[in-house]
Amino acid sequence: MNRADTTGPVGLVGSGEFLEVMVPLDTELLAGRPQRAVILPTASAPEGPARVRYWVELALAHYRAMGVEPVPLEVLDRDDAGRPDLAAEVAGAGLVYLSGGNPGYLAHTLAGTSVWSAILDAWRSGAALVGCSAGACALSLVAEDFRNPGRYSGEGLGVVPELVVLPHFDRLEQWMPGLAGRMLLTTPPDAVLVGIDEETALVVDHGTFTVRGEKSVWRIDRDGTRLQFRPGERFEPPATAPL
Repeated sequence: MNRADTTGPVGLVGSGEFLEVMVPLDTELLAGRPQRAVILPTASAPEGPARVRYWVELALAHYRAMGVEPVPLEVLDRDDAGRPDLAAEVAGAGLVYLSGGNPGYLAHTLAGTSVWSAILDAWRSGAALVGCSAGACALSLVAEDFRNPGRYSGEGLGVVPELVVLPHFDRLEQWMPGLAGRMLLTTPPDAVLVGIDEETALVVDHGTFTVRGEKSVWRIDRDGTRLQFRPGERFEPPATAPL
C-alpha cells in the first residue's frame, strides 16, 4: 500500500497500550493532530466481554489523563465492522488505536469493511494509526492466530506491507518456543521479519522507521541473524526490502 504525503504515521507497538510508559509515544503521535483517539478493542473480542471492557476502561482513563478525547468503538465482529454508524465515528480522529488480542481475528474482522475504509480514510488524511501487539501484527503483511494457525487466512491488513511483526519479542520465546524460526520460514521474500520488544514501538513515517519506547526492535535476517535497534535509532531494513 503506497503511503502518500498526507498519510499519518503508523505506530507498531510490542506491548503496553494505554499504560503510562506509552504517554510519550501517544503524545508524539498526536502532536499537531486533533486530540481525539478512536480505540478499537476488536482483537480481544474472542476473549469475552470482560476483556473487551478491560481495554476500553484502560483506554478511557489513559487518554482522559492526557487531555485527549477517547472514543471507544466496540467493533467486535464483522457485522459491527459493516455498520455505517460506527464507521462514521472514526471521522475527525487524530489517532486510531487497535489494541491487543488475536491478530488473525482482528484482520479477518476488519478487512474490506466500512469501519476499515473509514480508518484508512482517516489515516490517509493525516491521522496517526497505531496497533499494539495483535494490532501491530494486523497492520503488517501477516496476521496469524499464533495459537491456532490456519484458523484465519493469515493475511494482514497491509498498511505496512514491508514487515511481518512479532510483538512481545523479549518474552516470546518463553511463551512460544521456536515461533520466530517458524515465522522466518514463512515470511514472504519481499518482507522483513521484525521483533518488537514490550513497551517499545517502531514508528513508520513516510519511509523512515524509528524506534521509540523502553527496549529494542530486532531485524531477523534470512540466516537467523538478529540485528538490534535501540530507542531513538532508525531501523534499517535489508536492501532487498521494498521500502
